[in-house]
Amino acid sequence: MTRIGGTWQNWGRSASVKPLRVERPRTPEGVQRAVIAARAQGLTVKAVGAGHSFTGIAVAPGVLLELDDLQGLVSADAETGLVTLLAGTRLHRIPGLLAPYGLAMENLGDIDRQSISGAISTGTHGTGARFGGLATQVVGVTMITAAGEFLRVDEHENAELLPAVALGLGALGIIVEVTLRCVPAFVLRAIDEPAPLEDVLATLHDRVAASDHFEFYWFPHTEVALTKRQTRVPESTRREPLPVLGRWVDETLLSNGVYRAVCATGRIAPAITPPFNRLAVQLTGDRQYTDRSHRVLTQSRTVRFREMEYALPAENVVPAFRAIRALIAKRGWRIEFPVEVRFAQEDDRWLSTAHGRASAYIAVHRYWRVDPTEYFAAVERIMLEHGGRPHWGKLHTLGTDELRERYPRFDDFLAVRERLDPDRRFTNRYLERVLGV
Repeated sequence: MTRIGGTWQNWGRSASVKPLRVERPRTPEGVQRAVIAARAQGLTVKAVGAGHSFTGIAVAPGVLLELDDLQGLVSADAETGLVTLLAGTRLHRIPGLLAPYGLAMENLGDIDRQSISGAISTGTHGTGARFGGLATQVVGVTMITAAGEFLRVDEHENAELLPAVALGLGALGIIVEVTLRCVPAFVLRAIDEPAPLEDVLATLHDRVAASDHFEFYWFPHTEVALTKRQTRVPESTRREPLPVLGRWVDETLLSNGVYRAVCATGRIAPAITPPFNRLAVQLTGDRQYTDRSHRVLTQSRTVRFREMEYALPAENVVPAFRAIRALIAKRGWRIEFPVEVRFAQEDDRWLSTAHGRASAYIAVHRYWRVDPTEYFAAVERIMLEHGGRPHWGKLHTLGTDELRERYPRFDDFLAVRERLDPDRRFTNRYLERVLGV
């Protein structure tokens, strides 16, 4: 997230706004005062975290609340695993905050720059067929309602609201604290290796079942899948992390530095993309290591991009993937970013992309200076044909009617919104499109 000359921009440069006012509350009470003031002036108010959503979900044309100063640990209990964090706390800070208590988050996505409230509110997830998205780790939320009041939601207070507010799109209130159920700290044994794409597709569900965490990347114009599989082992397990130099070469030099240059050049000379993709699968993705969970689950990504991701019933992922592969070949597109495939356990969060069904995710990307419209629109049609639900924080074109068909509890969520924010204090154009006015 950046602000230039009073204009806020998200990380992917796909959304921007010049808010009427910007505030940086340092305490939950500061958030409360800002909401009360916005209400008195008839202004909308939105909180922003790290700006890592590609949609306009965090755009704040009225009052923009930057939560950069609302970070840190409120409480932690090593015995119960219950941890409460201030809403603006960045994911990459959480492992250090939990380390003294011997705790870790159960699962993480592959990027850790987001704030905890932004990550849960947009449905951020990692991979692993036996693990849900980050919102499933939430057991309590404290938020400021449109009336300017504190509202606690947990198993003891307003428990019926938890499936809505744990993944609430920022439409129900401003979250100021998040309580997570964490797990004892653990280590992951990781194997990254290339494999023939057809072999991976033919055995995909067996591979997913055999690992705690499994995903694969496919660079278009190649016949190779870069697989990543990880096994959870006790914290006492001897760690064998990647060598510092090797990690720097893979993640900084190749995956970010060289890759940024190739993406930029590919805009002018698309013909270089296929040979570079073939070279990339030869140079990366073949290594074994054992390290702390957050060191394995997350990656450093500095090349700016735009992304669309859809969740599918897990049984539909292979035919959908094959259709995307055929589409790219038929159109003759030169696609510089890999297609990513991940998995998640079904859950009960009303607007979770994995609500009520074991899910697989297919994500497509384009370099941020390349127009993704044609590619994303064609992939989106395939995703919808296979029962897809769009990630709330990533680009898509769906509106209220299409989304209602895909979420059994959609109208229940709208009823909670009507109860908590009848005057639409927390709305914006994106929320009007997906939830209605």
